[in-house]
Amino acid sequence: MPRAYFYVVDRDFGFAPNPFHGYCTLATCMPKLRRYAQVGDWVVGVGGKRLKATGRCIYAMRVGEKISFNEYWNNPRYRDKKPVRNGSATRMVGDNIYYRDTSTAVWHQADSHHSHIDGTPNTINLRTDTSSDHVLLSRHFYYFGKEAILIPESILMNLGYRNGRGYRVFDLKLCEKFLRCLEVDGRNSYNQVMADPFDFDLSEARYSGSGSRILLAAPATASASSKANVLSGVEG
Repeated sequence: MPRAYFYVVDRDFGFAPNPFHGYCTLATCMPKLRRYAQVGDWVVGVGGKRLKATGRCIYAMRVGEKISFNEYWNNPRYRDKKPVRNGSATRMVGDNIYYRDTSTAVWHQADSHHSHIDGTPNTINLRTDTSSDHVLLSRHFYYFGKEAILIPESILMNLGYRNGRGYRVFDLKLCEKFLRCLEVDGRNSYNQVMADPFDFDLSEARYSGSGSRILLAAPATASASSKANVLSGVEG
C-alpha cells in the first residue's frame, strides 16, 4: 500500500532534493528513506527552524523510479544531473555523484557539494550516502523552494506530524487532505521549480558531513593558513 514519507529539509541548496533538468531526485542524504520508499510513495520535505519555514512544504514528489547509483551515473538521460563545479548554479549542485567500480567494488565520488573543497572525496558523506544504493526519481512533483507553501495546521495535527530528526511514515489514505491541498495550492507548480532553493546563493558551498558545517572556499587572495570560510551553527 502506498505511503508518504515526511521529513525536515534542513539545508536547501537544490542538491537534496535536486529539482532541476526535468526530474526531482533524491540521491544523497536520507539513506534509510531512500532504501524503504517505493515507486508510488510520496516524499514530502517540510521546512524547519534554520530555513525559518517550519510547517511549510518545500517540495513533494511521487516516486516514479527507484534505481541504483550506477544506473543513475551511466544513463545519459541523467547526464545534466552530474555536477559541474565551475558551471551555473543548477549544474554546481548536481546530485549524480556516485558510481561503484564493478571490478573492485570501490565507490567513487564526483567533485560535488558532498566532496571536500579541493574536490577530493569526502569519505564521511560517501559512507552515509552509499549506505543505501538507491536513487529516487520523480516526474510528478511540486517544488516551491523559497515560496514554500504553508501546510494547514489541522492537517499536520490530524497526521500527528511534528518536525524532528529522521522521517515519519504515513498511510497515503491519511494524507488525502494534504494531497488535495497540494493539488490546489500547487496547481500552477506541477513539475516546475517555482522559486530558487533557500540556500541557492551558496551553491558553491560544500557540506562537511562532520559537525554539519557548510564550507566555502576562501578568496584567492586569502593567506595559505586560511583555506576555507566556515559557516558555523548550521545544523545537520
